[in-house]
Amino acid sequence: MCGFRNAILSGSNIDEEDIELHSAKDVEYIELIFPGCRRNVQQRGKNLFREEFQVEPLTVQGEAFSFSVHRKRWYSSFIPVVKVIQIDVNDVLSNSSEQKFQIECRGLNITVGLSPDSTSLEVPARVTPTPPNTNGLRPTTDELLDQCPRFRILVIGQSGVGKSTLINKAFGIVQASAENFEPGKADIKKELIAPQNERFVLHDSKGFEPADGGNCEDVKSFIEERKKQEHVKDQLHAVWLCFRILIVDHGDRLLEEGAETFLKKDESVLQNIPTIVVFTKYDRLLTYVAMQRPVDVPTAATEYIREHCIDPIKKVTKVTDLSYVAVSSLETPGLEQGREELVKLTHQKVTERFKLQPDTPSPVSVVTQMAQRTLPHLKIEGSIDVGRQSKRTLQPETVGIIMPLFEGYWRTLTSSANFKDHTIANCLAVIHTDIVRVWNFNDSSQYLYSDVFRQQMVNLAGTVDGSTPASHCPARADTTSTVCKESNASRAGPPLILLAPLTLPFEAGLGLVQWARETYQQLPDVHRKFMAYIVDLVHVLEILFALTANNNEKKLTRGAISVAFNAYYESEARRSAHQQIIGSHYKTPGRDTVLEKIVSLVMTRPTDEDFSRARAVPSKDLEQDEWRTRANGQEKAL
Repeated sequence: MCGFRNAILSGSNIDEEDIELHSAKDVEYIELIFPGCRRNVQQRGKNLFREEFQVEPLTVQGEAFSFSVHRKRWYSSFIPVVKVIQIDVNDVLSNSSEQKFQIECRGLNITVGLSPDSTSLEVPARVTPTPPNTNGLRPTTDELLDQCPRFRILVIGQSGVGKSTLINKAFGIVQASAENFEPGKADIKKELIAPQNERFVLHDSKGFEPADGGNCEDVKSFIEERKKQEHVKDQLHAVWLCFRILIVDHGDRLLEEGAETFLKKDESVLQNIPTIVVFTKYDRLLTYVAMQRPVDVPTAATEYIREHCIDPIKKVTKVTDLSYVAVSSLETPGLEQGREELVKLTHQKVTERFKLQPDTPSPVSVVTQMAQRTLPHLKIEGSIDVGRQSKRTLQPETVGIIMPLFEGYWRTLTSSANFKDHTIANCLAVIHTDIVRVWNFNDSSQYLYSDVFRQQMVNLAGTVDGSTPASHCPARADTTSTVCKESNASRAGPPLILLAPLTLPFEAGLGLVQWARETYQQLPDVHRKFMAYIVDLVHVLEILFALTANNNEKKLTRGAISVAFNAYYESEARRSAHQQIIGSHYKTPGRDTVLEKIVSLVMTRPTDEDFSRARAVPSKDLEQDEWRTRANGQEKAL
């Protein structure tokens, strides 16, 4: 861990506490980036960029931090518009005794002042970013992810059964590891982690191929070994047994000899592990059944699976309550329901298996919600579970250690029990982190933790009571209103929206608004702003989830975030939620009416029109990777 006192970026004529940028006159802005933080370094004068953290040192947790240097677009095409300079924390801490770190890199002289506490290195899991400046407040998800940072699943199936496509679609990845998806090369003990989704770890078995009896014992030994693991993070959380749906007229066989041996030999091997039998190639079955000309193809297909797939496996395993799902890897409308049912059933069985005391989410259940990228309602439920957590979960290894009870941050907002003496900005930061972590976007650049996005969310929450004046969202071009009306007159469905360049509605770059700097208990009715912040953030992320659902292999862009933000800002859902927050009373004895209202509003989804407004944006705008906001009435790129 290292704490920054100051960071100075300068051009010429600098002293030893500056960061020098050659040709700094052509730099538009600079950002400091590390896990959980993307912070602007302010320009303080000609050729000078400087940021000070004297009052509250900025803590960097992770293996490295970076400076992103953005040049003006008209600058020479031979020099990149953006330069990223990465600095290793170990290198910084090697000079911690001097409380100053200096380096020359890519023509820049960089000096970072260190706080006296920067004397030891703590490198947490890279998958657990921490928000900046929370002044001791710790996100609820920290405790959950310390216990279980990833959802661990074993997928068993023959080559060609469709495992990789199924995994990619369910968890929003490209491939966990290309060489491990080649037939016959799977190593069941190897942990496969995809860079697009670090909440997910896969163990891949090549299945029970004919004449390969050894793999049966390998799988059994691996499962038994995982059962014996002390910590829940190292145990298996779920198993998918994948079989291709057989077509009887084609001479297919459902269970090869090895699979039948595995299921029959010792049915207890999978006991106490959430296990689902997955029948793949469902689209192939539908085509076959349709050729038989039944009255109802889906019903006939269901009966076929029961007779030729389920019953034979039940006979072998002697299990009567077998959990199973038929799936297809095709994108044909309607066929995605099988994959959705698989993800839903997996989470349900994981929740039942790892259930703790009432009103306390299991770390495994929450990380399952985080890992999946199929069902938005599971993300919403995960946000609620984390927000209303009743207390910390004590694992066996912590018994005997005195740990304080830890109320979920959504609870008792009116009494400020959790936030006493903290600024509103700090309180919102931990809530923001918890919610963003649950949605688990492919956001390697940490845009959802950036100052710009958090300032927009704070301003949006402030509109609930007029603390932030409502602003016209320039995503809808006023000059096209006549064209829109004429076009809509001849078409059905949601209104046609002609879009100007994506510009966020609230002016950025001036820091947080004044009310966010106040201490929590000093601001009357502050719980209404917190309610608005939580509800608004969940719904913005819900729209963003819908926008990016089929492109999880791509990194999240600022353009996509801006589209989602603007779509929600203009929505009737936002106006209705804010009206309900202002119009409700929250002092009912014996009830946490604030929490009840938050849950109700979060579970009320934006309308189809709101989603359509976002989806109507051209793909080139979604790929735009810059913030656009306004300053002094003019558009400005950040």
